[in-house]
Amino acid sequence: MNLKKHVSPHGTVLAVSMMKDEAPYLLEWFAHHLAVGFTDILVYTNDCSDGTDEMLMRLEELGLGYHRRNDIPEGIKPQPSALNYAQEEPVVGNADWVLVFDADEFLCIKHGDGTLDGMISEAEEKGANGIVITWRIFGSGFVEDWSRDPVTEQYLYCAPPLWNKGWGVKTLFKFDPEYWKLGIHRPKMKNKHLKDGYPDTVLWLNGSGEPMEDYFKFRGWRSIRRTLGYDWAQMNHYAVKGVDAYAIRKFRGNVNNKKDKYNADYWALQDRNEVRDDSILRHAAKRAEIMEELLKDPVLNRLHFAALDRVEGRLNEYKQTEAYAELKRGLLEAGKVPINKVVAKPPQARDPAKIAALMSEVEKAASDKPKEERRNPVADGWHDDFLPPKVALQDNPHVDVIENHNIKIPADAAVFGPDALDQISEGKYARRHMRYISGQLRAGDRLLNVGGEAGVVVLEALFHIPDLVAMAQHSRSDLARVTEGLAARNGLMDSSRLKVTDGPLVFKSDGADEATGFFAYVDDFRPTVLRVCDRDITPGVLAQLNQRTLRRIILPLELLTEDTPAEAYTDVLAKVGFGVNEDWQDRGMLVFDRNSALTEN
Repeated sequence: MNLKKHVSPHGTVLAVSMMKDEAPYLLEWFAHHLAVGFTDILVYTNDCSDGTDEMLMRLEELGLGYHRRNDIPEGIKPQPSALNYAQEEPVVGNADWVLVFDADEFLCIKHGDGTLDGMISEAEEKGANGIVITWRIFGSGFVEDWSRDPVTEQYLYCAPPLWNKGWGVKTLFKFDPEYWKLGIHRPKMKNKHLKDGYPDTVLWLNGSGEPMEDYFKFRGWRSIRRTLGYDWAQMNHYAVKGVDAYAIRKFRGNVNNKKDKYNADYWALQDRNEVRDDSILRHAAKRAEIMEELLKDPVLNRLHFAALDRVEGRLNEYKQTEAYAELKRGLLEAGKVPINKVVAKPPQARDPAKIAALMSEVEKAASDKPKEERRNPVADGWHDDFLPPKVALQDNPHVDVIENHNIKIPADAAVFGPDALDQISEGKYARRHMRYISGQLRAGDRLLNVGGEAGVVVLEALFHIPDLVAMAQHSRSDLARVTEGLAARNGLMDSSRLKVTDGPLVFKSDGADEATGFFAYVDDFRPTVLRVCDRDITPGVLAQLNQRTLRRIILPLELLTEDTPAEAYTDVLAKVGFGVNEDWQDRGMLVFDRNSALTEN
């Protein structure tokens, strides 16, 4: 075997984990984390019966890792017990960077060349000494049968990035046992250093390389809307795997000794397959190369395949029983629970009084700062209909497709934000605008729709009015492609009736904003009806309209803001010959007709 430990410019970069009967998966997990750049791996085990201990001992003999027994004291759970030992372990004490995580978690590095070295280097350039990495919950990937294929290649579907039930974290940080006590999700700063200025030296980044909020130095175990980030790294959490793999997991219990952990409710929570994410495959070739080398060792080879044979034999026996059939039926049924219907025990609500009582003076001083100084912006896409670019409709037959009025829309979590997904799933997306659009048009109209709702309101209009010609414009090219996909799905992608276009509406010129793109669309398409859903088209832009074919302008109320109320549009449009059509005022939109057509609706 020709395999040596990685040498990092950052010293010892240590993975610490706890395992029980993980032999079938151990070498893949080990090889993967050598591939991403850990220099050392330390694993604590308890009550193993499948060869996990022997494999780890052999890895230590080969100089590739460390194995320690987790002898659990009465009344202590396995994970806290192992961390207590790790706190006093010289391998940990001498480490420069430490990450504590589990055997069903695989670190996926998106940063740079996909290595810890590059990610840590940029973190240090930013003055940081920790990176808080958020889970992505990976489901069964619709896999039922057992396979020896790698976990990271079998299971490629996961929860949407903005699904907050899956936002637990693991923390990679510069470790010094003088200052820190290890924890499952993040370390805890020792009380004796809270007042000596040490907290001011702590700067942790989120998974996108942006600063965490100050409160997280002291408490918290999960990301929130303001600290979420996946651009640099994510922790792929394979809590269930496939049906047969889940059955195997039930054989050996769990490292936390949680009662009834592996039941159907747990499966419904963890079996999330809404979004395909294969970013971890960037590590596949290196991981496979390392695993091939590991298997050249005759001892590891024997132990690895003996573990596979043993677990497969036990699984085959179990599959002949009614208990297995009942388990499988229950899991498959639980897997049908839509993501917005998943019932999960929420994190315990923060009691402000209790938290305040526990705060040190340093933490109180941080929390007393003005909100704008101590809070990050909310993660992009949370309050929007769409996720940040680039989005694309998935080729995923398991995504539910729901009729919203007459338009079939996939509840695609790779495209739509959480609120929009809920509305689509209930058949209520853009429902008011879709309900009324055909009544706002007439035969022979030419509709220019600027921004908004992925074009579904335009598609609803095309469905109802056979001779309507429409242009759907998006400033984002990825959303224009989504509109084309929706049009094709609904049989409405007819080039003689629908044009989908993208490009900027407003251009900078001599320090001023000029809506030359918008006016180019208007002049080229010559609409009779203009529907505006993009705030770049301000009242000042509309004041410059001179297209004589235009008879009606529709403004959804969602376009209005405190700075740009309805009166701002009413005043400027009156100056170019448009007045409010009062028949539409109580229907969630402002409709303006050219003065000669005020009586038409």
